[in-house]
Amino acid sequence: MTHSARKSMLLSITAAALTLSFSLNASAAVDVDAAKALARENNCFKCHGVDKEKDGPSYKKVAEKYRGKPGAEEKLIHHVTSGEKAKFPDGHEEEHKNISGKASPESIKNLVDWILSL
Repeated sequence: MTHSARKSMLLSITAAALTLSFSLNASAAVDVDAAKALARENNCFKCHGVDKEKDGPSYKKVAEKYRGKPGAEEKLIHHVTSGEKAKFPDGHEEEHKNISGKASPESIKNLVDWILSL
């Protein structure tokens, strides 16, 4: 095998390893159990299902809506922490319940990242 062929093969293997590493890190970045626990603690599942719509959209539908959009994470963090208005299927609006003030910014980000990963 020539030096050039070995170098090319090594570069291909390195690129594949980096791609795999980034994929594993991206999926490992979300603590699903902690996200679900925070959602349960804050009664989020009362209005949202993972894949079923309730009074609010399913989390999978939220992920679909925001997938690939710039600022999605920031918008959803604002939504769950600000009390902005939420629209209901019957047309009425209510303030969206805030995530508990006891929750850390990291745990709120983890919740939003979990929703966006669906």
